[in-house]
Amino acid sequence: MHVAITLVLLAALASALSPPGAVQAAKPRARDLGVPFEGTAGRLNAITDVPGVEVGFTTLIEGDSVRTGVTAILPRGRASTDPVMAGWFSLNGNGEMTGTTWVKEGGFLEGPVFITNTHSVGTVRDASIAWGLKHGAQVQPWSLPVVAETYDGHLNDINGFHVKPEHVFAALDGARGGPVAEGNVGGGTGMICYEFKCGTGTGSRTLEAQAGGYTVGVLVQANHGRRAELRIAGVPVGAELALPPARGGAAPELGSIIIVVATDAPLVPHQLERIARRASLGLARTGATSGNGSGDIFIAFSTANAGAAGARDVATVQMLSNARISALFSGTVQATEEAIVNALVAGETMRGRDGHLVEALPHAALKELLSKYGR
Repeated sequence: MHVAITLVLLAALASALSPPGAVQAAKPRARDLGVPFEGTAGRLNAITDVPGVEVGFTTLIEGDSVRTGVTAILPRGRASTDPVMAGWFSLNGNGEMTGTTWVKEGGFLEGPVFITNTHSVGTVRDASIAWGLKHGAQVQPWSLPVVAETYDGHLNDINGFHVKPEHVFAALDGARGGPVAEGNVGGGTGMICYEFKCGTGTGSRTLEAQAGGYTVGVLVQANHGRRAELRIAGVPVGAELALPPARGGAAPELGSIIIVVATDAPLVPHQLERIARRASLGLARTGATSGNGSGDIFIAFSTANAGAAGARDVATVQMLSNARISALFSGTVQATEEAIVNALVAGETMRGRDGHLVEALPHAALKELLSKYGR
């Protein structure tokens, strides 16, 4: 077993044993730096604030050129094979998320959502089927896994095909609720956004009682945007921390972002597609314009209506009134924005393939800019 996998499993165990409310005490998050956000975050400010959701990672950092991994999001955790209602949306389709034609047609997500690098989608897809067969988690005679990607080839030897089936198994077997690691972890290990080191980020919102008290959680794999576009809490951080002329310029955006939205609100598939669309607005708040080369693909699921997919005749389900859904739209936008900024704040400077170096967002400079702009 690779050393990287062992470290990830130990990290997952430590996370599972953390006391309630413990969130990566050794690594600051955006709020710790004073970044203001709207809305009320959940206890962990993570996608796992939605009851039942589990997240697992395999992080591969080996030698001078392997900087990649796998992220797995399990809607009802490893203990359940009950599908969840889901919807998806492509803001710009220069990317991949497998299995979405059946999500659109059937209205259910029948297993985990995986995120990895562009050239490992096939490996992750096949390994997820093998894991499901081994654990009795395949709900149909066939399986159409949902696997999404972003490109990490600047820092990672993407053509070396370093993600193997055992890495997918490790991410699934290590999946847990509780605090979620951010930054250079899982599929986000080699990712870059706004030309800073970035990767995995998460956030959540809990609605007020009069809005239903529901929770919305978001997890992103952020690998998008040009430096000049970046805005944090309305502050033009990218413009203030511009790249030197020799490194800057009008290079086309070649990155992508995958956004996974979870909620416990009783939403049906067409409503979840509406939720997935709202992730676009959270992305836009950070400055992104979704360029031609960007694969910006989002999926949303609801953990409500348990057992609906297994009904033999007529399923009785609950559906939140459209008149009450706007608060969930707002929560999705807010949690998406914060998840992206959390991914930036958690990113750590990394050197990778061919000696390429990508620097992290400097925390001290961010705090100074927030003060300068009165934020």
